[in-house]
Amino acid sequence: MHFLTYQSNGQEEIGLLTADQKQIIPLLAAEHHFYGETILPTTLLSLIQQGELALQRVKSIVKSVEAQSDLPFLLSPDNIRIVAPIPRPAKNIFCIGKNYAEHAMEGDTSADPSVAIPKYPVIFTKAPTTVIGPGDIINSHSQVTNALDYEVELAVIIGKKASYVSKEEAMDYVFGYTILNDVTARDLQKRHQQWFRGKSLDTTAPMGPFLVHKTSVPSVNDLTVTLKVNGELRQHANTNSLIFDIPTLISTISSGITLEPGDIISTGTPAGVGAYSTPPVFLKPGDKLELSITGLGTLINTVG
Repeated sequence: MHFLTYQSNGQEEIGLLTADQKQIIPLLAAEHHFYGETILPTTLLSLIQQGELALQRVKSIVKSVEAQSDLPFLLSPDNIRIVAPIPRPAKNIFCIGKNYAEHAMEGDTSADPSVAIPKYPVIFTKAPTTVIGPGDIINSHSQVTNALDYEVELAVIIGKKASYVSKEEAMDYVFGYTILNDVTARDLQKRHQQWFRGKSLDTTAPMGPFLVHKTSVPSVNDLTVTLKVNGELRQHANTNSLIFDIPTLISTISSGITLEPGDIISTGTPAGVGAYSTPPVFLKPGDKLELSITGLGTLINTVG
């Protein structure tokens, strides 16, 4: 199931892609059509928070749609504007640094894996105000930075409250996955030492286009992750190369920090960022970024 949040006639609504991914099922309109009432919430965040009851209702709607044709409420993607799946997260986004060995090595001057590769997950956060959706403009923030960089990442959306979760149980707490661009002001990141400011400028967490339920991602440990700038491939990796896998991240964070439905964990970026190119190449107004992850779609944004 590919969930999405979209704008239609000036209103924000939630929907699903049809099985052929050619049309959109507006969930509330479909629910009213089949049941004569609506019990589903109006946001994906609230739907995730409702848990299994809401998910079963959605699955029932999907079955009803698949059993019929020429349904009047189906939408064309051309007639709506997709926004971030969770346009305003309830909390900061949990982010993981240096979670691909090649990326950890490219940013380290020691050339020693025992020094460069972290022994424990490197965890920082991005503010909720960083989030934008597909097609939105990434602000270059030229007033405060001249070293804006890109980072394609697989993001995990938590599906239920998690506290002191074991690695063995961790995947039970996942709702689904999306693409996130951890845009970073490298000069601010270095200047302030703590990464929060360099990672949290407005518009620096493009996300989407879909929130794909975990049942539609058969092997999250084998997804190709890519990023292009103006058509040039800059990053290419596979999630099987993560140093700390998703169960480890969920178990580590939840050990003392309660994860809640709708919380987002961005799992880290592979090698190829602009800061470690020779010479460094940073983003500039007009640059087009295309981020893709197997089965999750393509996230496109432009720097303004």
